[in-house]
Amino acid sequence: MAPRILLARHGQTEWSLSGRHTGRTDIPLLDEGRRGAKLLGERLHGAPHDGLPGAEVRTSPLVRASETCELAGFGERATAWDALMEFDYGAYEGLTPAQIQERRPGWFIWRDGVPDGETLDQLTARADEVVAWARSADRDVLVFAHGHILRTIAARWLGMPVDFAARIRLNPTSLSELGWAYGEPALVSWNETGHLAVG
Repeated sequence: MAPRILLARHGQTEWSLSGRHTGRTDIPLLDEGRRGAKLLGERLHGAPHDGLPGAEVRTSPLVRASETCELAGFGERATAWDALMEFDYGAYEGLTPAQIQERRPGWFIWRDGVPDGETLDQLTARADEVVAWARSADRDVLVFAHGHILRTIAARWLGMPVDFAARIRLNPTSLSELGWAYGEPALVSWNETGHLAVG
């Protein structure tokens, strides 16, 4: 079986709720985020995933992702990996898109990038590293990470440039799957949050 990659975005935080760009600031999960992480874990441990036996699990070392991984029941299997850290937003860390637009009208992150942070080329290179790792062996992988890096990984899995990521939104505690169709990289499912409606 060709490998697939399951992408789990971390649970809700105070900054994700308010729309603030959260790169390397280590923001903890809200209670809502912890609840969502547990529900995500129930989904991944139930059919058809059944706990993903044999899958390799990696997580961003930032607490909002690693705690989501832990609460979902994969902490003991997971390896922390800096390549899965969120986009370094530099001078725009902690700002909302509206605040950035006040400073820089017409700004578009996927085209213009950020000052004093990571470049789009650097972000692309990290995503390419994750894609190469995911395809490197005949096993599935599960990653716990963040909105912009996961969207970039999806774009690069599909062979698209980084700005394609603008077209694929990703909610907190969502589950997505990248795989194959007719021998070509494919988006199998995206931004699934049905598990959050439980309870």
